[in-house]
Order: sequence, then structure tokens, then C-alpha cells
Amino acid sequence: MIARDRISKLTANLILLALGILFVLPLLWVLFASVNRTAGLRVELPTSPTFANFKAVLNTTTTYRPVLNGLVLCGGAALLTMVCAVLAAYPLSRFKTKFNRPFLLTVLFCTGLPITAVMVPVYGLFVQLNLVDTLGGTIMFMATSSLPFAIWLTKTFMDGVPISLEEAAWVDGASNMKALRRIVLPLMWPGIAVVLIFTFIGMWGNFFVPFMLLLSPERLPASVSIFTFFGQYGEPNYGQLAAYSLIYTTPVLLLYLLLSRKLGGAFALGGAIKG
Repeated sequence: MIARDRISKLTANLILLALGILFVLPLLWVLFASVNRTAGLRVELPTSPTFANFKAVLNTTTTYRPVLNGLVLCGGAALLTMVCAVLAAYPLSRFKTKFNRPFLLTVLFCTGLPITAVMVPVYGLFVQLNLVDTLGGTIMFMATSSLPFAIWLTKTFMDGVPISLEEAAWVDGASNMKALRRIVLPLMWPGIAVVLIFTFIGMWGNFFVPFMLLLSPERLPASVSIFTFFGQYGEPNYGQLAAYSLIYTTPVLLLYLLLSRKLGGAFALGGAIKG
């Protein structure tokens, strides 16, 4: 019996180790290839590390402008998504009606709807409204496509804020919007940070929507400009591709680091209500 338990534990550990190696190998390739002038598809230590790959991609056309476009596009869409998600989640969390469950089920269904299923009619609508190749139109569509997930997640965090705190504010004459702004949002800001991070990451890696709706090269974000490393003929420069990939992940890492300290005390509401 003891030997069987040891064998099962050893097997489980070996499986987890194999899965961990599968996750680590691509990261090691990106790190090593970014400082290797002759990088290939194999994971190998560079014989003479160099930053020439970074110097080659750090220019306005390849990196600076696409990253700035991506920050404007994803940042604007993420903020718009958060504002709409809070306003939609508040009545769902605080007011119970017979329409809450059907609406939430509809929102849940929309989270699993593939973006490719709606892209053709959306593109036709954008053509009629002259919104193709505009950052504003793309921001609105990206915010709309991310809204179902954001509403569902925001409502979950909002349910953790005791409604008794708002009731006390209502007794003092505060309106619903004032209670939301002064009480609910300050208490659930860790949840807002989580939703914002998830929303921004999803938009930052979105290739299909900007590729379809933005036509001008000077408006393309970094998620689309990385496609230029793969030419129609010949192999891409893997060293420059790896260097660009590291630069491409920097905004997401910075966003997480800036907000990670704020996520530790997520919902410490113990002192909000006297027992």
C-alpha cells in the first residue's frame, strides 16, 4: 500500500515536472534568442550575447509607434469597459428582480461567443458608419466585446461589499450614484484592479480585431505589427522577433507590478461594520 502511494506521488510529480518544462522552454527560448544574433528555433545559450537585436527593433516604425497605438487603443478600451461594467454590475448586484438571472445568463453566453462569429456583420456596420480605420471605432468595439466578461467579474466583486454600508448612506440622504462612488468603489478597488488587468491583457494580445478594423500602418498596434516579422518568403529574424516579444510584454508586466501591491488586502471589510 505504501509502495503504491509512493509510485502514484512520483508519477504525479513527474507529470507536473514535464508540464513545467513545457511552459519554461518557450520562455527560455525568448530570453536566449533575444541576445543571440544567429538565433534559430532551438533553445541554446548564445555564444556571444549581444543587444544588437534590441537596437534593430527599437525604432519608431517597428516598436515605438505600434506600442503607443496599443496603449491608446487598449488603455482607452479598458477604461471604457470598466466604466460601463461598474454601471451595469451595480443594479445587478443591489436590486433583485426577475430579470437578473436571464440577463446574467445572456452575459455568460456572450462571454463564450467567438469574435469571429460577429466580425463580418460588425465590419459591414463599420463600413456604413465610416468607422473603419479609426481608433475611436476600434476602441468602442473592443470595449463592447470585453464587456460581458467584465460585467460578470465586476458583479462578483461588488457582491462582496455589504449592502448595509450603502443603506446607512441612504439614510443620511446619499443617492445611489453617490453611494456607489463614495462607498462601493473605494471598498472594491482591488476587484476593479483585477478586472482592469484581465481586460487590458485580453485586449493587448488581441490580433484579429485591430487587424480587421485598422488599415493604415501608422494606426496598427503592437499586436498586429509583430506580424510584419513573418514575411511571405524566407524565415523571420528570430533574434529580433524574440527581442520585440520581450518589449511587447513590458507594458503588461508594468501594469501588473503597479497594481500588484494593491491586491494584497483585497476585501478586508472587517472593520467596516461594528460587530
